[in-house]
Amino acid sequence: MQAADLEQVQAIDKISFTLSWPESAYRYELFENLASILWVAEALEPGGIQRVVGMVVVWLIVDEAHIATIAVHPDYRNQGIAQELLCAALIESIEKGMRKATLEVRARNQAAQRLYQRFRFEVAGVRPRYYRDNFEDAMIMTVHGLDENYLKWLKDGGWKASAGEPNLDAGERP
Repeated sequence: MQAADLEQVQAIDKISFTLSWPESAYRYELFENLASILWVAEALEPGGIQRVVGMVVVWLIVDEAHIATIAVHPDYRNQGIAQELLCAALIESIEKGMRKATLEVRARNQAAQRLYQRFRFEVAGVRPRYYRDNFEDAMIMTVHGLDENYLKWLKDGGWKASAGEPNLDAGERP
C-alpha cells in the first residue's frame, strides 16, 4: 500500500464495513506504525487504469501477526482476492519472525470464518458483544506454528485445496 492508494482503500473500507476506519487510521498504519504491514490487490480496468480492489492490514506484535482488517470491493469478491491477500500477509509475517496469527471475526460471518479455516485458523475464544454497531460477538481465531513448514505450505498453495469450496472473500473486518 502506498499514499496514492488511500482514497480507494478508504472507499473499500466504507462499502465493506458498518464500522469503517477513518482515513487517518490508514495514514497512521502506512506512515507511522512500524509494526504494521499493509497490502493491496489491484485490477487492471479498461483504459489501462489500475484500481485497488482489496486490502489487508496486519499488526506485528512480538511473535504474533494480528490481522486487523481485510476487505475486497464487492465488484471483485468471490475471485480469490482475499485469499491471495491473506496468503501474502502471512508469508511476510512469517518472514519477519511471527510464529502465530490472530484475528477477530463476526460470529455470523460464516464466509469469512471459512476463509480463515482454509488457512488453518481455529476458534480460540469469543469476545462477547465486541462490535459496537450491533453488539455482535467476535470469534477470536488463531493459527499457531507459523514456521518453515507452514511457509512452504503457503508458497506451494496448499491452502487452495484445503477447503474444497469455491473461493471466498471476506466482506467483514476480521
